[in-house]
Amino acid sequence: MTPNPTLRDVALLSGVSIMTVSRVINADSEVTSATAQRVREAIETLGYRPNPLARSLRTGHDEAIGLVVETIGDPFFAAVTEAVEEAARKAGLFLIIASTGKSPDQERAVILDLLHRSVCGLIVVPCFLAYGKERLPIGAGGVPVVFVDRPPIDLEADTVLVHNEDGARHATAHLIAHGHRRIAFAGTGIERFSLQRRLDGYRSALADAGIAYDPSLVVSYAPDTHERSPVLAKVLTLGDPATAVLSANAVASLEVVRELHSLARTDIAFVSFDDFAIADSLTPPVTVARQDPALMGRTATYLLLRRIRGDTGPPRHVLLPTTFLERGSGEIEPRSASDLRSAARTGLRQSVPVHARPN
Repeated sequence: MTPNPTLRDVALLSGVSIMTVSRVINADSEVTSATAQRVREAIETLGYRPNPLARSLRTGHDEAIGLVVETIGDPFFAAVTEAVEEAARKAGLFLIIASTGKSPDQERAVILDLLHRSVCGLIVVPCFLAYGKERLPIGAGGVPVVFVDRPPIDLEADTVLVHNEDGARHATAHLIAHGHRRIAFAGTGIERFSLQRRLDGYRSALADAGIAYDPSLVVSYAPDTHERSPVLAKVLTLGDPATAVLSANAVASLEVVRELHSLARTDIAFVSFDDFAIADSLTPPVTVARQDPALMGRTATYLLLRRIRGDTGPPRHVLLPTTFLERGSGEIEPRSASDLRSAARTGLRQSVPVHARPN
């Protein structure tokens, strides 16, 4: 027997990765029977016994990683969390989840709390902190960290982002290809990184088509509020009104659906950046540029595990693509400007309102 055998010793003897050893220990059915048998034989030969407390005392780190998100109530972040949790479990780690509540003080507090708990790695959705100025013991030379959805401020580290600009450019070009030249852009918190990149993509597509950017067509719903003030109405009643809408995130998409329904305006083409629960159950179904939060979570966990196992290479920056799904709302062609102004003024129902399909 080897004195104090480790997972690495078992992996070397059985000729597999440390992650595979962890999967065998956790009875992961995805490991082939032949590989599992080799690992079990190596465990028996070495006398390895999992001992989380002993590992923590030897290394100064628990067998846990931390995940920091804005809110676990957001469907996007909930999907990221579920994927990270599953990947961590398969690697033999458990997950500690914390939310920032979109507060810089809370963001700092939960990061420090997780570091005090001696987690062996962090996955963070950064909100407000300038991580370089905070001088937290994370990243190169500290606790491994991967940032998700947005890059950190003033800190070089692994990141997993969606190709926001390309997705929005494609969505806008799609509306332009269907005859639209007056396209509204609607979001929540447009000053945030992801939405700024999507606004950049929107503007790029307009420029590519020779369409002048009109800031009056960019509107923002107030995030985290129960107020139901109309936002689209002002762009639908301009002298040259909008004939299409690109929403920049799922929260804004739900507001766009609500407002178009209240105005009975299914003559307005609509594309959502990001899918949402009822998008394919509306009339017409909503065309979307869909991102994959589960893939984002799995990719971030993979990068973090590499760092935990000793990868000291330069920061990796992963850009994940979006998938464009044509469902009907983004393929509506524009009516004449005079007809649109008349519909906006009189509220005449030119088509069936947006509503959930009956079961």
